[in-house]
Amino acid sequence: MATKISPLSGFPELLPEQRVVEREVVASLAHSFELHGFTNIETRAVEPVDVRLGKGETSMEVYLLERLQREVGETEHGDRTATGGLGLHFDLTVPFARYVLEHAGHLQFPFRRFQIQPAWRGERPQEGRYRQFTQADVDIVGRDALPFHHDVEVMRVMVEALDALPLPPLSFQFNNRKLIQGFYAGLGVPDIEAAIRVIDKLDKLPAEKVAELLVSDAGATAEQAEQCLALATIRVADTSFVERVRALGVTDALLDEGLAELAAVVEGCSAALPSDITIEANLRIARGLDYYTGTVVEIFMSGYERLKSVGGGGRYDALASDGRTTYPGVGVSFGVSRSLIPLLADGVLAGSRPVPSAVLVAVSDEESRADSEAVASSLRAHGVPCEVAPTAAKFGKQIKTAERRGIPFVWFGPGSTADATHQVKDIRSGEQVDADPTTWTPPHEDLRPRVVSPTNSPATSNTEETTK
Repeated sequence: MATKISPLSGFPELLPEQRVVEREVVASLAHSFELHGFTNIETRAVEPVDVRLGKGETSMEVYLLERLQREVGETEHGDRTATGGLGLHFDLTVPFARYVLEHAGHLQFPFRRFQIQPAWRGERPQEGRYRQFTQADVDIVGRDALPFHHDVEVMRVMVEALDALPLPPLSFQFNNRKLIQGFYAGLGVPDIEAAIRVIDKLDKLPAEKVAELLVSDAGATAEQAEQCLALATIRVADTSFVERVRALGVTDALLDEGLAELAAVVEGCSAALPSDITIEANLRIARGLDYYTGTVVEIFMSGYERLKSVGGGGRYDALASDGRTTYPGVGVSFGVSRSLIPLLADGVLAGSRPVPSAVLVAVSDEESRADSEAVASSLRAHGVPCEVAPTAAKFGKQIKTAERRGIPFVWFGPGSTADATHQVKDIRSGEQVDADPTTWTPPHEDLRPRVVSPTNSPATSNTEETTK
């Protein structure tokens, strides 16, 4: 009986030419992180649910892991059934904190890591929000202490890494939790954490409603709520925010510390600022997760503001601790799937071809297939990806096969040419020249699939390469 296959909402699968884009982006990110000395790790896909929910996450969004069938009385090894079992990881930060605690004896601190992996969230699928998605995280973690200059370093690393990608212009918007907490403390707001959570809703609710919630949820007076909103309206591309905050008349030692740290981050990231990335101090940025303790950042993509932030992170001083030692850290996460899938759907990005092969080696007849395989072996020996034609059809049909697969060159061996030479044909231009399979290579831009901004079809020559 035939089974009807339907897409599973929230679990995107990419076509081959789209996967080219994702792979190139992941490779570029890894290269950028490694240039700065960050080592790659991969954590397990599951974590104890009680650990996940202890970090400010919503139980409705955690996927539980359980075998379909189980023997009577049997328990899954390590499933922690008494405390909620195992769940697929929700992000990469909390698993990383657990990783540090578990392997601290084998790590050198400060530990510099990057991680590019899938994560899972059981939320309502929509554009930019998926139930399975890939994230790219970069973090530095110390033992007991982590100097502030690492905040600046990590933020600059992510700025450089994203600038190397073929993305629309990006905006890094920074704030500092110390600044917010110190300001609210100086005002005398009774419940500072509640006030932070309320201010974080400003991108979803009108200011009047946020003011009401500051009064009802955080215990603020109407005047205090007005001051909180005044702070949240400050957004500048330099350090002039310091004077504007001072002008609000609130004093507090923690506020002073937060102002100094935020100014250092803005200055540090602006020092070598790429032309299509903007840096801003945006004092409404709070980040909802309560483990952030200092620097916070959210990243936005021009033309795709409807996605909200495509990345974010910050400083966390107490996320990882074994009761004796604390491992403070700072990191940033970039939503690979969140950013790329809308760009792919809109045709902004594409792969130049869906297959890695740069050459299709033609077959004159089945008796000479071994000769064609030998040519392919010679090409592969010096790094030219290629494949042999699936059938010994007429050469016109073999060229059509290459066109359908997006392969730019077709190779004809001695049995295929009038003068018994090796020749290679660029099927886009029609140019056909003599070539030696032991030394010939295609132009660099054709050697492997690349990311392009298509003007017609990504498989044609009428494309524009988008690498920066």
